[in-house]
Formats: sequence, C-alpha cells, structure tokens
Amino acid sequence: MDFLGNHLLSLILFIPTGAALLLLLIPRDRLTLIRWFSLVASLIPLILSVILWFRFDPQGAKFQFVEEAVWYPAIHSSYHVGIDGIALTMVLLTTLLTPLAILASFSIQDNVRTYMVLFLLLETGMLGVFLALDLLLFFVFWEVGLVPMYFLIAQWGGANRNYASLKFILYTMAGSLGLLLAIQLIGVVTQTYDITRLIELWPSLDLPGGVLLGLPLSTVKAVAFWAFVVAFAIKVPVWPFHTWLPDAHTEAPTAGSMILAGVLLKLGAFGFIRLVLPLYPAESRQYALWLAGLATLAIIFGALGAFGQNDFKRLVAYSSINHMGFVVLGVAAMAIAPGTLDANIAMNGAVLQMFNHGLYSAGMFFLVGVIYERAHTRDLNAFGGLYALLPVYGSVLIFTSMASLGLPGLNGFVSEFMVVRGAWGVLTVFTALSMIGLFFTGAYTLKALWKVLHGPLNEHWKGHVSEMNVREMLVIAPLMALILVIGVMPGWIVDVINRAVRLWF
Repeated sequence: MDFLGNHLLSLILFIPTGAALLLLLIPRDRLTLIRWFSLVASLIPLILSVILWFRFDPQGAKFQFVEEAVWYPAIHSSYHVGIDGIALTMVLLTTLLTPLAILASFSIQDNVRTYMVLFLLLETGMLGVFLALDLLLFFVFWEVGLVPMYFLIAQWGGANRNYASLKFILYTMAGSLGLLLAIQLIGVVTQTYDITRLIELWPSLDLPGGVLLGLPLSTVKAVAFWAFVVAFAIKVPVWPFHTWLPDAHTEAPTAGSMILAGVLLKLGAFGFIRLVLPLYPAESRQYALWLAGLATLAIIFGALGAFGQNDFKRLVAYSSINHMGFVVLGVAAMAIAPGTLDANIAMNGAVLQMFNHGLYSAGMFFLVGVIYERAHTRDLNAFGGLYALLPVYGSVLIFTSMASLGLPGLNGFVSEFMVVRGAWGVLTVFTALSMIGLFFTGAYTLKALWKVLHGPLNEHWKGHVSEMNVREMLVIAPLMALILVIGVMPGWIVDVINRAVRLWF
C-alpha cells in the first residue's frame, strides 16, 4: 500500500489537532482567516474519510487499515487503530458534521480562535474513540472529547451555561471513573489492552480456584460489566442517567448542540457495541431484559418529556433521548439472542439509527439556532404562522422534522423500522410498549411545527425575521440530501453495517 493507505487512519485522526496548533499562530483579530482556515482544515478529514469509504472492503478482514506502534511495553498498551464497517459509518458521520458545525459557527464573534481550536480538538477526541483498538487508548480519547465540549458550553453557552457545563462534566466523569478502574483491572489480569485479543481472552477467562481479588471471578466480571454499562449509559444517555442532556443542549451554542447530539451521544452506544457485548456476552445476556426495560423507558419518557416542552431547543433535546432509546433496544436484542436473524436486523437498525439520528438531530438543532438568531427566543408560544414569512425555512424545518418523525421515504423510518422489526422477535413486550413513545414522537413533532409555522400569524415578527441565507442553506443541504438518499435507497450503507455485524456477532 502507499503512504496514504498505510497511515490513512492516523491522518484522519490527527489532522484536526495539527490544524488546531497551526490556528494558534494566526493573530486572534484575523477573524475571517481563522474561520476559513478552520473550515478548510475540517474538510480534509472528510475527504480522507470518503477515500476510506471507497477503499474499505466490506467482505474483507474484520479490521482494516490497521496501524500499531508500541509506545511503552511495560504497561502492555500500544497505539493501535483500525476500522470496521460499524466504526467506518461513525467516522464518516463525525467528519461530515464537524465542517458543517464550523460553517454554522461563522456567526460567532467572541474569541473565535479559541472556539475553533476547541472544535478541532473535539473532532480528534471523537474520532479516536471510533478508531481505537487498544482499551487504554480508547479511554484516553474518551476523556479527550469531554474537555473541549465542557469549555464550548461554559464559554459560549446560554445564560445558565455554568450549571449546564458543570453538570455535563460531572455526570460523564463519574461514569468514566468506574470505566477506568474496570479497564485497569482487565489490563492487569490479562496483561494486554488490545481489544482484538481481549475479545478472545476476557469472556472465557478462568483462574485457578476461580478467585480474583479475593472474590469469585464471576462477581468481579459482573462488577466490571456494570462499570462499562453505567459509563456508556450516561453518555447515550439512557434513563435515568439522562438529566444532564437537556440542560447541556439548551445552553450549548448551536454548533455545540449539533455535535453533542450528532456524534457525542453515539460514543456511548458505540461503547456498548464495540466493548460491552463482545467482552461480556454472558453478563449481557443475563441483564439484557434490564437494558431493554431502560431503553423502553427512554423511548417513552423522552417522547413525553419532549411533548411537555415549550422551549424549542429543549424539545429537540428530549427527542434525542427518545431516538437513542431505539439504539439501546437494538443492542438489548443482540445481547439476549446473539447471532439470530432478528437480533442481526435489530443491530443493523441500531447502528443505522446512530448514523441517521446524527443527521436529522444535527439538522434540527441547527434550525432551532437559525430561528433563535433572528427572534432571540425559543419559546414556542411566541411564534405562530411563520410559514407565511419564511417559506424556505418552513419547508426545510418540515422536511427535517419528518425525518425525525420517521416518515417513510426518509432515513429515520428505515432505521427505526429495522430496530422494531428485529426486536419484536426477541423482546416482544418491550417493543410493543415502545410504540407508546413512537406515538408521542408524532405528537411532539406536530406540536412544534404547529406552534412555529402554522396557526394565526404573530404580527410582531413582520419585518423582524428574514429567510435563511446561503451559508445556512449550505449547512443544511448535505444533511437533507443524505436523509433523502438513505430513506429511498439505504442499501449502500446497510450492506457495510450488516457485514460488520455478522463478523462481530
């Protein structure tokens, strides 16, 4: 392979960090140069990800484009990265949303250079989680992604930003503490952090006397299992660990909410798929019904919470809890019946839902930001009849909302149908109950559209609101295109996901 092929993943991973360092050399008062440099730099990983997509062989090895370099043999950890079909879709999503979020941030006026540096560093943290094949390296990137998002909320957020950013960091770090201890335990016992080896060693580990740390080995593994589960459940987030999310979304800047919903929530779901199910197959099956129950509650309570909101952004935030619940339901289906056709369909749907939710949730948060920049309010009761004044914005909002609703022909329907179809065969009761949440998904979506676009025109907005500009259309257009393409012909991405799922499970 050529240099690009040998180091493609490292280039995708570290170009944003290199660009962030170069950005520090640009004078902070050169705002136009800073914005365009950041945008162009963020487009390079996207171009490389597209190259990666076309070079990836779905029928090839489980992990491809693997790079490994031992940095400190004494701790049995190495720089080890690689990609499979599941991680590939998440890398493509991350590298797509980052330049769109940066373009959406061109309206930021305060401390622009620091803002862009944080965004580029955040991209490296998120990509590292998807690419890492070393458990310790996975944790390092997991933590790296927290810091930039904390400062983005704390420095450029809304009026209650200090509370929201502190809650975000405390919740996620609380989960990370148990995760780190469990990772250290696994590394000490097995003498490796290599994920590909651990998948073979850890599930079947047997010690003389079956005792570890003075406790039965089964007990130690169950504790480590729950440490992983809690850390990832907080990140998804699964009810009842969800309370940080609405506050973080509400106070975050628009682009921060786009990335938070579009990618950061997927880190938790990816952790379930990449680590929990392969490392703890017995424990996953034992507690699958509990996970399915929490997923069902997230679907129902997320929808009910969204329906009860009058803050447009908070409504969209609660909808993320609802939609990510379907991802966890698909994971639970695979946990209880690994390798079966129903479980495979559900898992395919879960991974596709991660990608699809990243598209329409980022679009919805962006559209909330568009109207907020003009009206300086997110109160749904303050709008009314804006379709007459903003027909382009109204049409875009309806299109994106219908994807979130799950309208056939758009991407949200494909993934949610696959999860429901697969989970129905192995988790019938939970799947049936989750339909309550699906009903209220339609209710809160139509409520938002009615209050913003329809009904009597609020005369106050005449002359005070303007249509979407070219920059804003450039942000939303790629998302709309992918929403439609996946909704009409999802085979190109489902095939890549399906082959990876079959290799893993």
